[in-house]
Amino acid sequence: MRKYEAVLIFVPDMEEEKRNQLLERFKGIIEGEGSILKVDEWGIRKLAYEINDYIEGYYIIINFESTPEVVKEMDRIAKISDDIMRHMIIKEDE
Repeated sequence: MRKYEAVLIFVPDMEEEKRNQLLERFKGIIEGEGSILKVDEWGIRKLAYEINDYIEGYYIIINFESTPEVVKEMDRIAKISDDIMRHMIIKEDE
């Protein structure tokens, strides 16, 4: 298994309950074939540039170990979700 870091930027006006449900969905995908090392919620931060009329976003960073198939599924879910403005999943160095 490889180590990855995912950065998810949610829309800032999203309800906390809905955001937690979507985060739990991502955690479930990861735990299906891997393990979560750390989840760090940064909260609302100012964006470097405006995205879809938003100047702020809710940042969550997830460090996890998993297979490349899990990364592909997370990427697919993040792309089709309207509540995630941007996402990035990178493989950490050994």
